[in-house]
Amino acid sequence: MSAENPAKPDLPAAPFSGSYREADLLSRFHAAASSGILRHALPEAYGGYGDGFGKLCEIHRQLGTASRDTGLVLAINAHLWGAVFPILHHGNTAQRERLLPQLIHGELLAGHAITEPDCGSDVQAMTCRADPVADGFLLSGSKSYITNIPMADWLVVYAKLNGQITAFLVSSNDPGCRSSGVGALQTCRGSSTGNLTLDACPIGKDRLLGKPGSGAMIMQRALELERAFVFAGISGIMDWQLQQTVAYSRTRRSGDVHLGKHQAIAHRLAEMKLRLDTVDLWLRECARLCDAGQRLTLAAAQTKLYAAEAFLQSSLDAVQIMGASGLIAENGLAGLVQDALGGRLFSGSSEIQKNIIAALLGSGDGYRRKM
Repeated sequence: MSAENPAKPDLPAAPFSGSYREADLLSRFHAAASSGILRHALPEAYGGYGDGFGKLCEIHRQLGTASRDTGLVLAINAHLWGAVFPILHHGNTAQRERLLPQLIHGELLAGHAITEPDCGSDVQAMTCRADPVADGFLLSGSKSYITNIPMADWLVVYAKLNGQITAFLVSSNDPGCRSSGVGALQTCRGSSTGNLTLDACPIGKDRLLGKPGSGAMIMQRALELERAFVFAGISGIMDWQLQQTVAYSRTRRSGDVHLGKHQAIAHRLAEMKLRLDTVDLWLRECARLCDAGQRLTLAAAQTKLYAAEAFLQSSLDAVQIMGASGLIAENGLAGLVQDALGGRLFSGSSEIQKNIIAALLGSGDGYRRKM
């Protein structure tokens, strides 16, 4: 295969297990990037495969099944939806040509910075500001719970410019830009989260992403994609989770029959299977809408809401079925409960997704007002 038309491996050359899980996040990210996992649904002009979102979902699901690495899944999604796609959709030619090839090949790690210590879902309450100066802007403020901090090379940072939310490209090497792992979240094991402080951080006019005041729109589009596809990898983890639980129910005996013969257990397994297949259906619907160039707002919120609740319930069911053995650290099942709790919060909590769905049905305007 020529360099201009590289092969498209479905899975990394090395299995994502064992010593792989013991490597630090940056090493795991680079290993995943070497498989081409960051190149799906992106133009060939910047190093992508030029395929669609359906293929992206398929490959992310394979990664989840093979790795069971919620931290890596979260890192990849923050990188893609927080930075790569916003730059693709809203960056100018120079920004796309400078950053996308390195981001798509995993040579750089990125994310986005929205949440602040006193500002969560109500983004209009953010206090991070951009002050215009002769040759650009000075960014000042704090961001918290940022995925891929402190290792990220680039961040899309949202701040208020003349009172309007605006997006900026910030490098970890910029003066006045400091990141820290203090306050890291205890969820999605193996992920990296932390805080960002901008102390009169000077950036040039070429770092403005999109137009002044367009940050809310850029943010909304980024979050919609994240909500739609962040569970593509986790669906693979749910598949592995179900396989482990079914295998246990077939080998463990209770009385004179296998555990799975008991109706209480069989029903839990049936519900786990139904949740998994429903998550897959929602993911495929989001991929279909994206590939057709159609609006994603409602489907993304529905997908995120259902998948987050399904992952948590199936994680609880898996531990319940396996009993005490489900709490053994080596089994990897109990830890998924903790990871699933985070899934109900990132990319907007389950309550926020319900607000979005209700607003789009016409029963409220909270989502539109805040965005």
